[in-house]
Order: sequence, then C-alpha cells, then structure tokens
Amino acid sequence: MLENGEKLGAFVVPTGIGASIGGFAGDASPYAREFAKESKLIVNPNVVNAGCFSGITDNMLYVEGYSLDEFFKGNINLIPSQNNKIGVVFDSAITSDVLNVHINTINAAKAVYGIDIASYELTSDDVGVEFKLEDSGISTGIVKNIDTLKAACQKLLQKGCNALALVCLFEDPQDDNPDYANGQGTDPVGGVEAILSHYISKELNVPCAHSPAFADYQIYPDLVDGRAASEYITPTFLPCILLGLNNAPQLVKSGGISINNLDYLVMPYDSLGSTPVFECIKRGIKVFAVKENSTVLNVTPEKISDKIIEVPDYETCLQYIKD
Repeated sequence: MLENGEKLGAFVVPTGIGASIGGFAGDASPYAREFAKESKLIVNPNVVNAGCFSGITDNMLYVEGYSLDEFFKGNINLIPSQNNKIGVVFDSAITSDVLNVHINTINAAKAVYGIDIASYELTSDDVGVEFKLEDSGISTGIVKNIDTLKAACQKLLQKGCNALALVCLFEDPQDDNPDYANGQGTDPVGGVEAILSHYISKELNVPCAHSPAFADYQIYPDLVDGRAASEYITPTFLPCILLGLNNAPQLVKSGGISINNLDYLVMPYDSLGSTPVFECIKRGIKVFAVKENSTVLNVTPEKISDKIIEVPDYETCLQYIKD
C-alpha cells in the first residue's frame, strides 16, 4: 500500500507470447483501466500501447519490462513523474519520407498533448533489426548493431532528456504472421522490440519504449480484427509510446515507490514463469492468474506455487481487489 493509503497493483501481459488478451494492440487496456480505478497500477507498455492510441491513464505507472523486473527484485524504485523531457532516437536506416512522417507525429504530439519532446537523434549506423516467430509461437529476433542505438541515446541524455523513445526500421511483418490481422497468433515484432528496450533500460537506467517504423506507411484498406485494428489505421506507432513516456516514473535506487508497497500482481494464467511472479511469491504478495487470458506458453499455477490465486476472468479478479 502507498503512503496515502491507496492500493498499488501491477497488471502485466508479457510481450510476444500470443496472449489472447493483450497480445495484439492495446487490447488489454479496457481491463487495466478498470483496475486503475481501484488502485495505482503498474503496467508494462504492451498492456496499453495501441499504435496511434494509448490506454494509459493518470493512475498508471508505465514501466518497461527490464525495469519492471528490477523493480520486483527490489533493485530500483519508482518516482512518479509528469511531463518528462523525452528524446527520440531514429534508426539511420529509416528513409527521409518515413522520417518526415515521424517528425510530423512528434510535432502533433507537442501541439495536441503538450508533450515535451526535447530533441531527436539519428543513429550513426543502421541498427539492423531482424524479427521472427519461433515454431513455439514466441516472437523473437536479433539486433545486429545495438551499440549505435545506445550511443544516440547517450547524446539525448546529455541534452537533459529523462525518457527515451526508440524508433527502429522493421521489415513489413505481414509475411511472418498473416493471421495476426485476423486476431490469431502472435505479434511477430513484439519479441525483438523487447530486446531493444530491455537493453537500453539495463545500460542507461532510464524510462524507455520502442515503436517500429515501416518503409510502407500506407494505410491498410481491408477490415481486420478489432484487437489489432489500431495498428492498421496509422502510418506510425510512435504516438502511444510518447503518451506512455510522458508521465512514466523515473527510476531510482531509493525513495519513492518500492516493491514493499505492492499489494498484488495480475498475470495471464499460463505465463507465470517470470521474475515478477517468483518475487511476489517470495515476498508474500498476492499473485492472480487469469484463466480467460491464454498464451502460447504452458506455465500454469500448479507448476509454480499453490499460493497463486486462480480466477476465471478479469472481472472476478477485480472483485478480489475491491474486497
């Protein structure tokens, strides 16, 4: 519980594991927003990121996956922040026309939301991102030149930025999972996006998030599943991470909000083999496994701990929180 008496929860849907809720484009947002009405809520970007939209609310703390794990381990604390000074890093592989679309997006975010986007940097070399889907259905990939991304980030930190938006060039993912638009399978780019943001968080200890850029920025004209639709009506996914990073908490070693303040963690039913779950069990913090949210994994409560609370759906879980 926080010092003001408000409950603190964490609502997590891991990236790139084909979650039936939260495995598409911000489709876990309606559920998370209900929890955020009842308590301060830590969310990973995958829960609320939705292309040109965002499910973020003022009562949410937007924390990238690596930093999230460090928080659960007790290695970092969170200082709530507002109107962060955001720096944007662009992959030098991005062509001038695609870059212009993203710069227009930055200027629109400034004009409409008053977001403080202080500066942007191009990497010195191409970042070299490749993604793929494993036979298991898990999204993954490689980054050939991640050091150039770090160097550009450091330039922005030296300019006074305290949150970083990363934008790397990706190939069109349609061929890797053509069924994604129809609400089936795994987001093919989610896994390698996590690699990029985890690395920068680990190296620089700063709030960050990643948005892919695609050479083909035409609007997709066919009807798609509503859970994925927000990614098919925009040429850039940058807005959602700018909205998330705007008020993302700063990461500190002491003070602020710590793991000792956490009241509960909510996870998909079969993706429980993670640091947040293990740390909560060790610390006696309630862990809820939600059966209506399934993934390509098979790490269920009976394989982890009899202390995990199984619930049929998010609505039932929310009642536990209210009580």
